[in-house]
This record gives sequence, structure tokens and C-alpha cells, in this order.
Amino acid sequence: MEFPSWKKEFSDEPIIVAFCCMYCAYAAADAAGSMRLTYPPNVHVILVPCSGRVDELFVLQAFENGADGVYVAGCEEGSCHFVNGNIRAKKSVGAVKKLLSEIGLESERVEMFHISASQGGLFAKVAREMTERIRSLGIIGWNKS
Repeated sequence: MEFPSWKKEFSDEPIIVAFCCMYCAYAAADAAGSMRLTYPPNVHVILVPCSGRVDELFVLQAFENGADGVYVAGCEEGSCHFVNGNIRAKKSVGAVKKLLSEIGLESERVEMFHISASQGGLFAKVAREMTERIRSLGIIGWNKS
């Protein structure tokens, strides 16, 4: 997967990357927009066919390319359109959390959320909360230009 560079030149705002499944979380992001709910502009949404398709390497590459925090948002547990993709994503996020801890970064920089398509309000809330969490942890030093 090819990622844009999110390296910061003039901003002290953290960059958050949100991998969102197309059936639920991405639809929730769209619903948030339709409802005119706001969430921080530093959250960059990436559409994926299923949260289970988000490999650990994709999350790590997002950090390498300038993200200060990453979350994966998929269907609610038990209602994945691809049966168990969201369970696979949850395991991948757990593996990345462990790896971040091992290399000296806070495991809280990565998270998994379950958001249904009708939960635009929850999507906006998660985006705001994740941004606040990463602000409190601080920007990753190597991500500054």
C-alpha cells in the first residue's frame, strides 16, 4: 500500500490515520459529515474493504510516514460483512501495540474501534478522543521535519 507523507512542516498538531472499513466505519464517517458533526481535520481517513485487510505493516508504515497515532475502525463484533475480519483486525492492532511498547513508544498510539454505519456521532467522538489522546502523548520526534 502506498501512503502519502504526513510529515509536519508548520504544525504542532498530531497526525492521526484512521483505517476505516467501507461497510461500517467509513459509512459512519460519511454519516458524521451528513449530520454536520465536526471532528479534527488532522484525522486522515483511509478507506479499506474490511478492517481485517489492515495488516500490521500498514499501521507501522503510517507511523513511518508521519502519523503520530493510528486507529482501525471496523464493524461491530459479530456483524462483520466478511465474517471475522474485524476480529482479525483486533488481533493485528494488539500485535502492533505490543511492538510499539517493545520499541519504546506508547501502545496507546494505536487502537481498534467498532463503529456501525449508523453511528456518525460515535465516529466523530472517537476521532476527537483519539486526537486528544495523541495530543497528551505528544508528537513523535522523528515525524517533525
